[in-house]
Amino acid sequence: MADTRDSGNSRLAIIAGLTMIGIYAVQFVAARFSLREHLTATDLAILRFGGAGAVFLPIVWRSRFASMTALGWQRALALAALAGLPYPLIINWGLTYAPAAHAAALCPASIVFFSFLLSRIVFHDGASQQRTIGVLAIIAGLVLFIAPTGGGTGGVLFGDMLFIGSGLMFSTYAVLVRQWRADPVTATTAVVLLSCLPLPVLYFVAPSQIHAAAATEIVSQILIQGILSGAAAMFLYTYIVRQLGPQTASLFLPGIPIATVVVGMAVLGETPMTIQFAAIAIMAAGMGLSAIAERIASKRLGAPAPGGS
Repeated sequence: MADTRDSGNSRLAIIAGLTMIGIYAVQFVAARFSLREHLTATDLAILRFGGAGAVFLPIVWRSRFASMTALGWQRALALAALAGLPYPLIINWGLTYAPAAHAAALCPASIVFFSFLLSRIVFHDGASQQRTIGVLAIIAGLVLFIAPTGGGTGGVLFGDMLFIGSGLMFSTYAVLVRQWRADPVTATTAVVLLSCLPLPVLYFVAPSQIHAAAATEIVSQILIQGILSGAAAMFLYTYIVRQLGPQTASLFLPGIPIATVVVGMAVLGETPMTIQFAAIAIMAAGMGLSAIAERIASKRLGAPAPGGS
């Protein structure tokens, strides 16, 4: 009976992972579409956290902010500065210069690379030969991906650098969550709600084109950037981690750039160069190899089975 239940949970977790990949692919493409047409990077950030805040606020309100207090306001502010409002602003800023496929490839790859590097520096984590090869493949893919844009026009290289910088920010956030042993849901809730506080000021101070966008576009972005990407994707990833373990959960990351390239080609007509297709494949292989290496290491150390209590 237990085996049947575990098998069913694993199937649901895989469906959740595929759904998460689809959400992130649509998020990058939808952001790029609106940034090319009407909305600004600030507009998208406001819609993102406004939508996510509407989901999380009732949850926190019922608990009388107990989880936020337990985390500590200073730590919550630090996490919000890294993975909160500045994070999508930088990604959306990059999307005004570079195609959606660039963001989908460089953001996850740089997160894996910087997480590896910072874990070695801060926690002195060891690294297997397999994971080291995976990280080297990611570096090679990153260099190969941005090489054709070095002499291009329109600041594509600048956009790529912003994507890589956002990966450093999120990796630092993850390191602090681990160091402080912060509950993932509590940390995410703190990031979302604290990011909502400056939104009214940002709306009046920063450049905005939200008045030029149709109501359907605004509602769509609230749904995609806020409710789906800001809330649902987080819930799905948490569910995957609980059912399959964090190492297996990270195996879904390589699917994001692949799905985004497909959706971006269909919706935006943005087709990467042949060399960039190769770079995406190399980075995806490197991310997958790193994730598999972590899972093997966990089993050797006698870690509890994924999904166990």
